[in-house]
Amino acid sequence: MEEKVELEELDKTLLKKTETKPVGKYVRIFQPCIAELVGTTFFVFIGCVSVIENVESTGRLQPALVHGLAVAVLVACMAEISGSHFNPPFTIAIYLCGGIPMPMVVPYLISQLIGGVLGAAMSKVMTSHENYVNATGASFNILQSDDQLGKAVFAEIAMTCLITMVVLLGAVNGKSKSPMVPFLVGCTVIINILAGGDISGTCLNPARAFGPALMTNYWTYHWVYWVGPITGSVVAAALVRLLLGDEKMRVILN
Repeated sequence: MEEKVELEELDKTLLKKTETKPVGKYVRIFQPCIAELVGTTFFVFIGCVSVIENVESTGRLQPALVHGLAVAVLVACMAEISGSHFNPPFTIAIYLCGGIPMPMVVPYLISQLIGGVLGAAMSKVMTSHENYVNATGASFNILQSDDQLGKAVFAEIAMTCLITMVVLLGAVNGKSKSPMVPFLVGCTVIINILAGGDISGTCLNPARAFGPALMTNYWTYHWVYWVGPITGSVVAAALVRLLLGDEKMRVILN
């Protein structure tokens, strides 16, 4: 009889230990937004500094490596908190593929844009005034005439489509999810910058463009870095939803 009572008490103790505590509002809503703000801040900060301090060089290797490695590190650290978007087009594409609830989309976008401004401001504080001015605060100033627009817009669409597909297939699509997503996304950033840096500057991220533009009041052809990346991300979401996703992700051909 005593053994039965002891077993019942043991079962109750184990049950209490295994009961999961409901996820609080802070963890569900506020913490992910803070992670997006902090992650975007440091990504834009490090990226801008690499461009500003590389102003005397004609090469793209340093900015490419810095942006790619920064993305890889931040994604690896914060993926379990917010999903590590740090980029408005990623958030839009992930929402279209069912990876984030709609009420979180606007808070994520706002957090990312604020992070972009804070990161650009931090880069201005850290770098010399001369280098900052010479690099236009790491704004995307490569486009100087209408003749370049078509190629630049296409470049932003195509390159953002590529990296967004990597994100969707590596982190959202059930069949192809991979623990190597941070490495894959970082490598994709590097190869995109190396390939297309001289054509459009390889923005891929409106938050990365918005922060420096606001800090320097440089808005020449700024719209390219919104239209191109957002269009590219929607194309990537369509490809995954229609053709590349698993049976749960695809909306046709099941």
